[in-house]
Amino acid sequence: MIRPYQPNDRDSVTEICIRTAAGGDDARGIYSDDLLMPDVYCLPYVTHSPDLAWVVDDAGGRAIGYVIAVADTRAFVDWYTAEWAPGFRARHPHAGPMGRDHGYTEEALVRDGGDPERMVRGLTPAELDEYPAHLHIDLLPAGQRQGLGRRMLDTLRAALAERGVPGVHLSMDPANAGARAFYAAYGFHELPSHRPHAPLLGIGTR
Repeated sequence: MIRPYQPNDRDSVTEICIRTAAGGDDARGIYSDDLLMPDVYCLPYVTHSPDLAWVVDDAGGRAIGYVIAVADTRAFVDWYTAEWAPGFRARHPHAGPMGRDHGYTEEALVRDGGDPERMVRGLTPAELDEYPAHLHIDLLPAGQRQGLGRRMLDTLRAALAERGVPGVHLSMDPANAGARAFYAAYGFHELPSHRPHAPLLGIGTR
């Protein structure tokens, strides 16, 4: 079942983020603080735009996936700069030692968490006008290959279209081949400012 995000889903969303953060695999133990990844890639979103977040429950009512987004990336960067980045830097003043080897180093993750401009860096003004929203979507293995990812994206795009948002983009880990195939099958395409190390993909809301 796909349903709107509720405040009591915060811990479940955090766990899902951690367990899918290593190129789609479990990232527990990779970083000195398991909360580092969600503190960059999911918690700011459900704090800023909880009305653009949905979770998918399994038959027992346990959240096993989510889609989260912001409608206006430029405005989100402004909010993140003023409201989220100072607290993030205080919580994570230094990168810790690495756990398991992973391509996204803790140093890079800490740097990205304190650098909201990374969300617009490299995107052209025309791309941000055409695809002003951006999203993150994650599903635990138990929820994959059941059409749930597609349904969550459909739900999000419909909500964005109702707000008059013309398109949405995402940046993905190029190591996550399964996600790349899913996005291509869904209809996402590479943006002209596509970067091999962090592919940028976009799609319209209709």
